[in-house]
Order: sequence, then structure tokens, then C-alpha cells
Amino acid sequence: MNRNKCILCFLVLTLAILAACSSQPTAKESKKAWTPPDKIQGKIQVLLESTGASDSALNAGGSSVYLWEGARRYRLFLRTPVDVVHGNQYVVEGVYAQKAIDDLGDPDQGKNGYPLPASCSHVVRMAWSGLSFDAIEADASLVCARVKRYPARPLFLVTRIRPATAEDSGGAEAKKDTEAEEKDVKEVTVPADKQRATLIEGPAAQPAPLWEPEGGTVHCKVDVDTKGKIYELETGAQLCEAVPWSQFRYQPPVQGGHPVKVRTEVEVHFEARK
Repeated sequence: MNRNKCILCFLVLTLAILAACSSQPTAKESKKAWTPPDKIQGKIQVLLESTGASDSALNAGGSSVYLWEGARRYRLFLRTPVDVVHGNQYVVEGVYAQKAIDDLGDPDQGKNGYPLPASCSHVVRMAWSGLSFDAIEADASLVCARVKRYPARPLFLVTRIRPATAEDSGGAEAKKDTEAEEKDVKEVTVPADKQRATLIEGPAAQPAPLWEPEGGTVHCKVDVDTKGKIYELETGAQLCEAVPWSQFRYQPPVQGGHPVKVRTEVEVHFEARK
């Protein structure tokens, strides 16, 4: 009888150990599950004028903080107040909300609203672990409200922010020198069809975003630099803001043998989601 009890205890203990081992992810699986944070670098913009309660909550009651990276401006969501110097360069790590939400996907392809509340909660947990249920719910509500209102304008959930070092700013300094060189360059206006003929690469069509599943065609006013790259968007249409302008490249514009900058219009088609 005692012998049978010993055997039974041994079997139960063995099964418990096996279950515990099987529930632990392997090192390979853990590495695969971990996603490195998004990283952006640019010039900080602090808006000192009074803002609404929801905007103020994005910096724990402080001033609204943005970061310019090229022609794109990110709205920073900071869970604790952060003092930054307006106009200085910073490196920011965290979660790019719209990108993370789109990567999660939507079985209804955006037809029942965007973003999904569950996606907003997931994005908050991606950025900030260890939050209470109430804190997650409050932050997710802010994320959903902001993204729903400005789906094409990036909201960035900050996990770390620091001033850019000389090493970080190497590319930024080179860009600043280029901007200084082009400051006095002549700017000309070129019709859309004529400029289209100089296009080397660029997506003329792309899938409609989840927040605009029906898609459509937009005409976007842009500025092209002397190297043939789009450096500024002059159209406020949200679909225009969703275009990956960094993928467009034109033949370097020249007039009378001299480099010029071009102001033109680009037509982009968004194919409807099925």
C-alpha cells in the first residue's frame, strides 16, 4: 500500500515538473516574442499655449510636445511630465501607435471602425508594462481618441527620451548643411503631368489604410529638392499624409543648367480593401 502511494506521488511530481517546463518559452521563442522599440530622432517642438484636457493628458498635464523627423511630425504621448528644450534635437524610443495598430490587423478590414479598442489597449501594454487595469483603460482611451481623429498623423508612445549626442546628430548635421546649401536655390512650379515624366521610382498605387478602407485617389501638393526627393508636403488631406513619400524619387530638377527645387502635384491611388 505504501509502495503504491510512493509510486503515485512520484508520477504526480513528474507530471507537474513536465507541465512547468512545457509552459516556459524557449530562449528562441522569447527572443522572437520581444520586439525592439521604434526609434525616431528630430527637433522637438513645444506648444506653450493652453490645450484641451485630452491633449494635456498626453504629457501628464504639461505642454504639448512634438518631434519633427524630416517632413513628418510626431505627437509624443508621455506618461510622466518631461521637460525638453524647444528646438533641440532628441532621440525618442517607444511605440508608433498607428503602425503597431495596423500591424495587429483587423479581421473586418476597418469596416467597423478604426482603431479597435482592443488594439489600443494592446499598444499601451506594448509601451508600458506593469500598469494597473484602470491606467491601461485610461491611456487606451486617449490613444483611440487621438488616432481616430488624426489617423494619418503619428502618435508616439514614449518609453525613453534623451538629448541627441554628437554621434546621433551626425546625419542631422549633414542634413542641416544640405538645407543651408539649398536655402537660396530657386524654386519653380512644374505641372503634375510634366513632373510625372521625371519619376524614377515611387508607388502610384497602394492598399487603402484601415481607417479609410474604401480608398480613393488623392492629389497632393509637394516640394521636391535638388536631389529629386520630396522634402515637404503642402497638402493637409489625411490620405496624402499616409503616402510613404520617402519612397518617391525624381530626376534631379534643373533649369537653365542650374539645380532648382520644384513645387508640383502628385496623384496617388489607394486601392480599396476587400
